[in-house]
Amino acid sequence: MRKSHPVRRAVLAGAATVSGIVLLLSLKPASDPGSASAAGGAAPPVAAQSPQGGRGAGAGTVTGDAASTQYGPVQVRLTVNGGKITKAEAVQAPKGGQSDQVTADAVPKLNRAAIAAGNADIDAVSGATYTSAGYVKSLQSALDKAAAAGSAEQGSGDAGEGSGEEGSGGSAQGTQVLTGEAAQTQYGPVQVRVTVTGGKITAAETLQAPKGGRSDQVTADAVPELEQAAIAAGNADIDAVSGATYTSAGYQQSLQSALDRAGG
Repeated sequence: MRKSHPVRRAVLAGAATVSGIVLLLSLKPASDPGSASAAGGAAPPVAAQSPQGGRGAGAGTVTGDAASTQYGPVQVRLTVNGGKITKAEAVQAPKGGQSDQVTADAVPKLNRAAIAAGNADIDAVSGATYTSAGYVKSLQSALDKAAAAGSAEQGSGDAGEGSGEEGSGGSAQGTQVLTGEAAQTQYGPVQVRVTVTGGKITAAETLQAPKGGRSDQVTADAVPELEQAAIAAGNADIDAVSGATYTSAGYQQSLQSALDRAGG
């Protein structure tokens, strides 16, 4: 009677097997949260990595036009992210002699002011009036380009909407700020920037024009007339201003260059 009955052995073996399976099943769920916890959230959701979403609107680097000053050109480059200035630097600034020290003192302050203000409405740095003025002018140019690029991006994203509307819609309503190439003249460079809205010139601005001596008076008289003529004509086929033949020719050349960038 000491020998185990075969049936009893089978029952005991079966019970042991069932117990082992139950034990394994009870342990497995507990291991999953542990492994997730060990990851420590090292791979967060994609949305957390890109709070601004997939478009990344208003992100990029833009360089303003060089602004001429009495001591040399000033040119500003901005990094814009989410529509805000995140970095500002001067890629050109007056140099040589005392200008080296003035630039070294003023430019970092101007860079910080641009980032803090988020626009070109910043104060001039004491002792660096000309550099500050050139910085503000080039900064505004960079902001204008960033705004134009943002408008173009938004327009392309909405191009599919309202495509069945009348011809007044679509790209014809877009606004572009276009800067022509500097045209060299006998008395100095002439450079024009125009704003084109709905295919028409709505604003014209002269970034560079001859200066010094008699050129100051000629420029003061001629440039406003040339800007008004450009807006009225809507193209570069404008008459030269009497007494400002070279300036007028340079203006037309730079204006045509700007319009070419808009596709004519």
